[in-house]
Amino acid sequence: MKKIILISIVTLLMLSSCSIYNTIANFSKLKFKLDSVNDYKIAGVPVSEKSQLKDFTALQILKLSSEFASGNLPVSFKLNVEVKNPNEAKNSGGVDITLKEFPWTLYIDDNETISGTIGSPVVIPGGIKTEIIPLEIRLDLMKFFSNKNFDSLLNLALKLSGNESASSNIKLVASPTLGTPIGDMTYPEPLTIVNHTFN
Repeated sequence: MKKIILISIVTLLMLSSCSIYNTIANFSKLKFKLDSVNDYKIAGVPVSEKSQLKDFTALQILKLSSEFASGNLPVSFKLNVEVKNPNEAKNSGGVDITLKEFPWTLYIDDNETISGTIGSPVVIPGGIKTEIIPLEIRLDLMKFFSNKNFDSLLNLALKLSGNESASSNIKLVASPTLGTPIGDMTYPEPLTIVNHTFN
């Protein structure tokens, strides 16, 4: 009888371990990349379809140069993070994954700048579709690139716009926390998220 009880306990532990392993394996499949940039502005000036200084009007150049002279060059934009859950759709036996927290730090030309997180959890459904998480970015480039002159800083600002796609000058370092049936799970190491491949 004792042997039967012991075998039952071992079997349950093995099944539980397999279940936990499968859960972790499923949830570790979540993938991220930078998708696009929208609503990009430099000192409040929209820069869609602008790629160089001559694309600005004289009045816009005056505004930008005045901001620079006062020691500021603020930029604002929406950075869209594309998230993919390669698990099968839930109705096919796959799992939806809840991204509970997404603390991130923005790097520009490998220089650390600002940090932030998402405002509320996001559910990433399994299947072939991806979800977009929009991050509102606001920072003053002069705070991080004060060694650059006006032309160089403006050129950097224009590169960041990426003409609607995420610029290769930008990367995010993030530590996602996922909600799982066995409790919250935070990635053991920060992820570096870039624009050209899912990681």
